[in-house]
Amino acid sequence: MAVRILLIDTDAERGEALVRKLAESGFEDVSRVASGQDLIAAVERIAPDLVIIDMALPDRDMLEDVRNISANAPRPIMMFSDEDDPAFVDEAIAAGVCSYNLSGIANQEVKPIVASAIALFRRFHHAESELAAAKAQLEERRLIERAKAILMRNHKMSEPEAYRWLQRKAMNDNRKLSQIVAEFVKKDEAP
Repeated sequence: MAVRILLIDTDAERGEALVRKLAESGFEDVSRVASGQDLIAAVERIAPDLVIIDMALPDRDMLEDVRNISANAPRPIMMFSDEDDPAFVDEAIAAGVCSYNLSGIANQEVKPIVASAIALFRRFHHAESELAAAKAQLEERRLIERAKAILMRNHKMSEPEAYRWLQRKAMNDNRKLSQIVAEFVKKDEAP
């Protein structure tokens, strides 16, 4: 599978060396953007499978760009840097960087680093999706319990009767149970 890469570099010579190393490792579809350009626009225009940031000294502005990419157009992001600052590494990872590498070391073994970054991104993205689904399911369950309690209190229904009433209402209205329950609870909480 061909991997489309967007390379953001702060030093043209270092960036060119990384492009050569990527090509030697089988990654030939590399688009380069100079640091300081609108990174979000470049990501939208190029639609890369992987973003690589090559910087001598990482900065907070670049981290803000990484956060924006992670929030708006999630994809694996690798960072190569000359700086070994553990606090900045933590911030970079929190912003969305999958792989933070020292430049000299990273250029020796690019292919496994790229593969690892992509695999870590996929795993993390999958875990985030599962977490969001679990939270939504938990919230729906909480609302169902709240709606049943309202019916039990106001209409003297048993719990099974209240649940069946909510299910029938959803079927009769041809809507999802979660929609019926959310509206029901909202209406009950209105002054």
